[in-house]
Amino acid sequence: MASDAANVAGERDLLTITGAIGEIALANGPLNLVDKAMLRGLNEALRKAARTPELRCVIVHGGDARAFCAGSDIREFEHLRADASEHKILFEDMVVRALATLPMPTIAALDGHALGGGFELALACDLRVCRAGIRIGLTESRLGGLAGNGSVRLTRLVGPARAKELLFTGDFIPTDRALAWGLVNRVVEQGSALDEARAMANVIAARGPLSNRLAKTLVDAAQDMALDAALSLSTVQQQKIFDSRDLHEGVAAFRAKRDPQFEGR
Repeated sequence: MASDAANVAGERDLLTITGAIGEIALANGPLNLVDKAMLRGLNEALRKAARTPELRCVIVHGGDARAFCAGSDIREFEHLRADASEHKILFEDMVVRALATLPMPTIAALDGHALGGGFELALACDLRVCRAGIRIGLTESRLGGLAGNGSVRLTRLVGPARAKELLFTGDFIPTDRALAWGLVNRVVEQGSALDEARAMANVIAARGPLSNRLAKTLVDAAQDMALDAALSLSTVQQQKIFDSRDLHEGVAAFRAKRDPQFEGR
């Protein structure tokens, strides 16, 4: 199934679906700068993905641009003062949160630079794959700006001391260090990050979709909830698995030495 229809903003649909895998290709010029038009298109793509139960993994990538996303279009900043929350911050945070809370696993494929708000988009995905040698970082302090949601997500990945170093200096993070620190899951030396992300997505899509959605919920709960509350939630989610058809299909397939046919229920 593929989608090429226009979205509600009158722009090209950013979401394409092939089987159980969706791809969101950012499309806003050679640098994929974050502006209102780009956010509207991304928001609509995320809405469609969230409403498509057969999706088992979603990849976000930079499309044909040189960069995955080079951050905000600073030309919008000139007229933003006390009304910045109304005209930029709240909508942008809403879209990034919609990405972070998609129910299925998500992968950011970084074949070009991911800087500032662009790296914040990548941090909102569950997994990140990057091509060796690209520039990544939360570089807002170079302009006197602030990485809002990115500061929080960065800290959860690398801890407060490393996060403060990266935020205070605005430095680019070498891809080998990003891998060592857990900022990215894989670094691709040959070929493209998108090809590697597609290979990962195919593996994820072959696994139990209900299992993966519930696992995502529990991992997020481990960071957001008290330990006892998260463990209680894990008990509830485990019962959902035993109530599901997928678990019993998986067991039957294992015993019959065949590939399981999961339905996500």
